[in-house]
Amino acid sequence: MNDSLELRAQLAQRNQQLQTIASQLKTELFGIDALIDRVIDSVRAWYVLPGLVSRPVVVCLWGLTGTGKTQLVRRLAQLLGFYDRFVEVQMDGFSNGASWYGAQNISGMLAQSGVREGEPGILVLDEFQRFRTIDSKRNDVRVERYQDVWALLSDGRLPPALSLLGDIESSIAEAAFDAERADADDVKRRFKLRSWEAQELQRNLKLDEPLMEIMSWTPEQIQLRLRDFRDSGAQQWDTDYSRLLVFVCGNLDEMYEDLATSVDDCDSDADTFHAVTAKLSVIDVKQALNRRFKPEQVARLGNEHVIYPSLPRRAYEQLIAQGCARYAAETGARCGLHFELDASVREQIYANAVFPAQGTRPLFSSLHAILGAGLAKAALWALERGAAPGDGVGLTADGSRLVAHWRGQSHAIAAPFEISRLRQRNNADFRALLAVHEAGHGLVHALLFGRAPTEIKIHVASFEGGYNAYTSRKVWSRQNLRDNLCTSLAGRAAELMVFGADMASSGAEGDLRKATETAARMLRHLGHGERIGRCDVSADSEEHLVTDVEATNAPIEALLQAEHERATRLLDAHRDALLALVDELMAQGQVTPARFAAVTGLALDRPEDALDPYARQLAAFRAPAPERRRA
Repeated sequence: MNDSLELRAQLAQRNQQLQTIASQLKTELFGIDALIDRVIDSVRAWYVLPGLVSRPVVVCLWGLTGTGKTQLVRRLAQLLGFYDRFVEVQMDGFSNGASWYGAQNISGMLAQSGVREGEPGILVLDEFQRFRTIDSKRNDVRVERYQDVWALLSDGRLPPALSLLGDIESSIAEAAFDAERADADDVKRRFKLRSWEAQELQRNLKLDEPLMEIMSWTPEQIQLRLRDFRDSGAQQWDTDYSRLLVFVCGNLDEMYEDLATSVDDCDSDADTFHAVTAKLSVIDVKQALNRRFKPEQVARLGNEHVIYPSLPRRAYEQLIAQGCARYAAETGARCGLHFELDASVREQIYANAVFPAQGTRPLFSSLHAILGAGLAKAALWALERGAAPGDGVGLTADGSRLVAHWRGQSHAIAAPFEISRLRQRNNADFRALLAVHEAGHGLVHALLFGRAPTEIKIHVASFEGGYNAYTSRKVWSRQNLRDNLCTSLAGRAAELMVFGADMASSGAEGDLRKATETAARMLRHLGHGERIGRCDVSADSEEHLVTDVEATNAPIEALLQAEHERATRLLDAHRDALLALVDELMAQGQVTPARFAAVTGLALDRPEDALDPYARQLAAFRAPAPERRRA
């Protein structure tokens, strides 16, 4: 009875410890509260009931760079009290702190660590995506390091390195052969185990003798130990790491390659990109893994896949506020002044430092570049003008500089606000052209798909232009594809309607290329024209295609003409909404979904994941013929 009560108390205590750890992690790592809860749940049984663990617990963390995967694992190991039993392996082959041979396999690195055989420990396999075993054509990739990782992930039991022991035995035989021919006083030719060989003997043969003693053994003594090892059977010599907690961390680019491709990531809205990446699932992970690893290897990674979406805007704002407070306090402590940073400073840091697809690393480097130098210059300026310890110095920012303020005086400080400068479009003609073109795209998309674009921007740093970004679809019907064609051609249609044919710009070249590609796929690949078979060009006799593509050229052009005319009609019918969007873009440089609805007055209530009414059509098809006619 007492044992039962003691066990219950221990379980309750460990559960409470995990909750405390989760709360602590949430105060240190912003924007990933749900992921922290998921990771804590994944390790609960391993931590609370370690006696039930009979094989490694594998938790995979996947996400874009700079989202805090490795940071979370390291901090978790500290808070769990396992940092002395913690091993981090860079699977790209650049792990530090291991001997030459030990760095070639996981077992060697574990043997050199504080993780004891048969006891709990934490192993991190970082940059796992670089450990690919097949190439893009599914051919084997030669991998020399860490080949024992798959056995470890399977059941945690690693067989002895028999090939290595054979190499050691061969070197013993060679040394004995040389020794027979050596003079008695020829010390150089006497056999001596190298340190890494002695370590491997000690580990694989589970020897209790210290390394110095093993290194002094004669060839006869080593041969005796090896013979005993072979005679005893191999199974009992397995190294038992079955109670490990294994974190597999990596960035599977294949999961993200189709996301936010319309713009470079310095222009993508963090919340928009977060919403898109948050939809990724374990299926996306498995598909990406299958492009890098063999099926049986993917299976050994298990199903505990935690997917990091990109960070939302709020997380970046918290990091910026924390960074500003830290730099202000540290600089103030050194010079005796008190710094007050205006909200405009935080806004400019966000505008110039946040790259949603690159995580927190660009932000931290930009914080140092902007505030490290900026606050030092502000302090020096104020002190030169007589500022005394305890005086307050204010700091504001505009699109090109920081401005220090002290007792009614101001001083401009150059700041690396390059992104803000690139986004400024001061030429009125260029802004008007971009606004009309992008408003045309956005309005037609909203009219045809029943929802606003996720983003419309003409203040873009990454290229000389603007863009629309739309919600992705799971299924494209024939009508959806036609609507997509119409949307692609609407920018050009808007230019023609507003500026006339002679002033229509070259900015529609990309739109025309995309629209032509879509129309060709519809008629040549997807069977949405007069011909059903796939039409394409090919030089490979093994590809069974209809290679006569000439017959589809005229229908493609006709389809493009029809959708361009439809875009023109829609824009003409909603002229006021078009001009309202143009005005918003001219004034703000962007249109958010909420502002889009307010500006245009359109009822845009179609859900993001809405498809065509396939379920309703199926129900209608099931109905008796008279009911179908009435419907």
